[in-house]
Amino acid sequence: MREILIAVRMTVVTLVLTGLVHPFVVTGVAQAVFPARAGGSLVTDAAGHVVGSALIAQAFTSPRYFQPRPSAAGNGYDATSSGGSNLGPTSQKLRDRIVADVQRLQKDNPEAAGPVPAELVTASASGLDPHLSPEAALWQVPRVARARGRSPAEVKSLVDAAVEGRTFGLLGEPTVNVLRLNLALDRQVGPAPTGRR
Repeated sequence: MREILIAVRMTVVTLVLTGLVHPFVVTGVAQAVFPARAGGSLVTDAAGHVVGSALIAQAFTSPRYFQPRPSAAGNGYDATSSGGSNLGPTSQKLRDRIVADVQRLQKDNPEAAGPVPAELVTASASGLDPHLSPEAALWQVPRVARARGRSPAEVKSLVDAAVEGRTFGLLGEPTVNVLRLNLALDRQVGPAPTGRR
């Protein structure tokens, strides 16, 4: 009986420490030190309305916007169903989708220089990666500039300004957050017609 009481006490103490105290302390410190990140890295538009998270990609299909990587999460960009397609390099289904995506991108971006960047036809492991390389964003500049009636140089300057450097100056590669870039585009040259993203 004594051993059972010790086991019950240890279970209760462990439950309180790891299930209540630790999460509350970590959450409190995060809220105090990194409030925006702890709150979900929410992104607002010019009117102050929350339009998404800087951590989760969204579908942009209008030619007036930069488009992110494709998503295999749920029905696409579904944050409740994060995950890749699990299709390997020998998968015919994956090859067919990539071929169709390359053809669509080439048709939609006739003035783009060079081949279609690989990341524009391959999904990330989570299916929710909100970033592109600067090269993949720059590849889309002629289409966005034409659709917005702006010069490619003007749109390129927005991409250049949106490049996020390496973490601590040495980890990872430079990236561009597609949602933030599209919001900067709307602020600079005006939003797309309502409902056209």
